Amino acid sequence: MALILNGTTGISGTNALTGVTGINSGQIGGRRNIVMNGEMKVAQRSASVTGLGSGSGYFTLDRYRIGTNAASAGRFTMAQVADGPAGFANCLKLTVTTADTSIAAGERLIITQRFEGQDLQQLNKGTSSAEQVTVSFYVKGNAAALYVCELFDSDNSRSITQSFAVTTDWNRIELTFAADTSDPLNDDNGNSLEINFWLHGGSTFTGGTFAVNTWNDYTEANRYAVANRTSIFDATSRTFFITGIQMEVGSTATDFESRSFCEEYDLCKRYYYQSYDLGVAAATTSNAGSVMLNVITGNSFRYNIYFSPSMRASPTMTFYNVEDGTAGEMNIEGNGGSNPEAIAITFNSPKRAMLYNTNIGIAGNYYFHYTALAEL
Repeated sequence: MALILNGTTGISGTNALTGVTGINSGQIGGRRNIVMNGEMKVAQRSASVTGLGSGSGYFTLDRYRIGTNAASAGRFTMAQVADGPAGFANCLKLTVTTADTSIAAGERLIITQRFEGQDLQQLNKGTSSAEQVTVSFYVKGNAAALYVCELFDSDNSRSITQSFAVTTDWNRIELTFAADTSDPLNDDNGNSLEINFWLHGGSTFTGGTFAVNTWNDYTEANRYAVANRTSIFDATSRTFFITGIQMEVGSTATDFESRSFCEEYDLCKRYYYQSYDLGVAAATTSNAGSVMLNVITGNSFRYNIYFSPSMRASPTMTFYNVEDGTAGEMNIEGNGGSNPEAIAITFNSPKRAMLYNTNIGIAGNYYFHYTALAEL
């Protein structure tokens, strides 16, 4: 039987096809993209958060961590918005609400995704067969800018950097990073590699030498030391948009590998899950999606929460009173937040958490929400 590629027949005696970026305008096959939620589809915690800039954490779009510190005077909003380039419904948008032109030494603003080492063994890092890695993504802003994309090997404290330019139009950036024959990544569920998008940095991160596309032992002063760099905090209302992030083995940026919402959601739930509806922030007063227990006065209870898929590690769990959002409580139906009962965990694993209370004072239907956190 002849192999048909876009209407062409008669390929025979060929052991390899090179330079082919797609079949019938689609992906070649298999999963190429190591990045999760690259299309910015999943935002469990909230679609938009304001007042960011003084601390690090996960705030809106799943798997994307914002790195800042208290030294910065700059403030910004992070949001999932429907303003992607052709073929992409959503993007991540940062909007500066307070500029910061007097930059302290330790300031930074980084968008990060972290990866488990067991998902990166195909890179062959630390061996003579180490692979190049290509990172591609779409970016734009409301002003021209020069930022930095960094791969950081947290297992061995090594990093490699390249700069990229932003214009007022959507552009696809394609960066191929050199192979690293030094220091293999751990084959476990810990944080082995990070992809970091640097948008701002003080002299702690800019005072060194910017080594383009060269793996080096980690030196803080080199991380954002590119000449002519800009800061997103240069002016109030400065924006940065990004979507379609892909990281793959090899030297070619192939077409973006699109996955269904359900698949992306399952991948994200390995690291974070909440009982609240998608996009509803924890501690919100809401009954939708909550857990209900029917409890008899004076009795203890045991209740199992099962995680599907299994989480990366035993999660840190927080419970919320549906009536007023108070953490650590459940509340009887229709009681307006009064007569809460405490919730504790007696057993916790990546697959299951067992909750308990040893003495319930009032019989009735109790409700609570929960979050489960196992991020890297």
